[in-house]
Amino acid sequence: MRNALTTLLEKKRENLLSVFFTAGFPELDSLGKTLRSLQENGIDFAEIGMPFSDPLADGPVIQQTNTVAIRNGMNLELLFRQLEGMQMEMPLILMGYLNPVLQFGVESFCRRAAGAGVSGVILPDLPPDVYEAQYRDLFLSYGLHFVFLITPTTDEARIRKIDALSTAFIYAVSSSSITGKQGADEGRKRDYLLRLQKMDLVHPLMVGFGVQDKASFALAREFTAGAIIGTAFLNARMEAGDEDQAVKTLLRKLNGKP
Repeated sequence: MRNALTTLLEKKRENLLSVFFTAGFPELDSLGKTLRSLQENGIDFAEIGMPFSDPLADGPVIQQTNTVAIRNGMNLELLFRQLEGMQMEMPLILMGYLNPVLQFGVESFCRRAAGAGVSGVILPDLPPDVYEAQYRDLFLSYGLHFVFLITPTTDEARIRKIDALSTAFIYAVSSSSITGKQGADEGRKRDYLLRLQKMDLVHPLMVGFGVQDKASFALAREFTAGAIIGTAFLNARMEAGDEDQAVKTLLRKLNGKP
């Protein structure tokens, strides 16, 4: 299976940076502006949040952006229509919850995602065994990578099972906490990432949840292929006047510059 994400991971296996943002935030038509700004500023790939009314795993910042996006009128149908009109070189991943996908129809979702140039999907509440038994062949038939999450409490057998099911990268949640929250201290995060590194997994790891500054970004890059940043970018977007300024602010923060 080949798409833009496959090509990226073949060319680059370290110092990757992905940014998550919510479709429909801050305005209904912000998607294109945000994607172009991320691409022009060298972000490796984007994760587009599919707004949901009850995002249980997300912290208050991402919950707020979901509320705004839904109030603005964003939904899956509109998201696909907006994406279908774009030509992005940067790989795109859709991230959200299973319920809206089931309501849309899983095959319809896969067909529209593939047709809109999406490379992969993250649905944290779809268990690996259910994915394997019911949906794996469908996602693969449409050329969509499915990305699984692991946490510090995920045991080795499950991690290796996820590695076997994966076709792109594995999303390593840095702490057993909601997004945007200060979780484990650096020592515990280091031990966790070192344990993962020693497992010598087939697929690269990307670290998310709690990556927000130079130190946390450096820790992610030390042990894995890179980092995924959501809350820190959305905070920057809330404070900045536009998308481009928000991306530049985030990059300065990750590089330890004022």
